[in-house]
Amino acid sequence: MSLHRDAVAVLSGWTAPTAEEELLRAGFLDHLRAHDDAMLRECVPGHLTATTAVLSHDGERVLLTLHPKAGMWLPMGGHCEPSDATLAAVALREATEESGIPGLELLPGPLALDRHQVWCHPPHSWHLDVEYAAVAPAAAEAVISDESLDLRWFPVDEIPELSDEATRRLAARGRRALMSGSRAAG
Repeated sequence: MSLHRDAVAVLSGWTAPTAEEELLRAGFLDHLRAHDDAMLRECVPGHLTATTAVLSHDGERVLLTLHPKAGMWLPMGGHCEPSDATLAAVALREATEESGIPGLELLPGPLALDRHQVWCHPPHSWHLDVEYAAVAPAAAEAVISDESLDLRWFPVDEIPELSDEATRRLAARGRRALMSGSRAAG
């Protein structure tokens, strides 16, 4: 199954928890139908990306990166690569690369959708973001990558002001999914 087909299947089967996200889901599917390259950063006017809120083993904290371009504390995430097979694999790969934490366990998802303006294609383009959560092993130590200015754990209920509502929503949904016992198979 190609990454494009996986994205269509994931989004077609996902029940959006809000009316706003239902509109995003429909828009993402329209974008996928209109663009064979919708999964790749080369796609203009936008492309699908994957984001992952990395949670502590107990779900009380979330690991955020100080993003060099956005200048905000955000979850791990990024572009799909041609070798990626699924959106879930993109989410896990990006989270592992940017957190430096091996053994992350991806929770079933997606948990949220977000659309935000970025600078991939000047003057701007859009990230159509499919959002997941992953759980770090107990005593996991994050290692800052060259994709980040800083990397810190924050209490889920105390995400800094220099962040956004999408980050707060994803962290809270991830903690709820973890506490409800939702774990990915395999």
